[in-house]
Amino acid sequence: MIALRERHYLILISIVSILIPIVVALLLFLPERATIITAFDIKILPLLNASINSTVTILLLAAYWAIRNKKIALHKSLMLSAFFLSALFLVSYVIYHFQAEPTKFGGAGVIKYVYYFILISHIFLATTIVPLALLSIYRGLNKQFILHKKIARWTLPIWLYVSITGVLVYIMISPYY
Repeated sequence: MIALRERHYLILISIVSILIPIVVALLLFLPERATIITAFDIKILPLLNASINSTVTILLLAAYWAIRNKKIALHKSLMLSAFFLSALFLVSYVIYHFQAEPTKFGGAGVIKYVYYFILISHIFLATTIVPLALLSIYRGLNKQFILHKKIARWTLPIWLYVSITGVLVYIMISPYY
């Protein structure tokens, strides 16, 4: 039987995993944009987000190397760093899209289809990585290593795909900002 404390964490993970995509979707479909931060030019945020995603990719690969080499403390530090940066990315992404008008992709032909395939798969898998990452981290921190390993086999490749395609989407749409 799942302990009451664990049940509470699993409920919290479920709620957060549902709320994040809903909030992001609502922000993207707002008819008007708001200005909540005026101290700096938010146009730098897409580049910052791509940089964060690049760093997350490196951290995830380093964490995989660390766990394969039984460097558990290093693996834990790298994964928590990747998670922290991903959370920072989410905050930056939400701030940008809350304030900026949507950018239209201007490419044509085959590249347009490639872009939209990457974008749609990125968005879909970005929503699935939230519960996977939260559950993986929860299980790892609570020393549920067998369960952690089972879910981490799915979490790592999906998280890598999301972080890499986030950078690709930025590179492909950046000429149109």
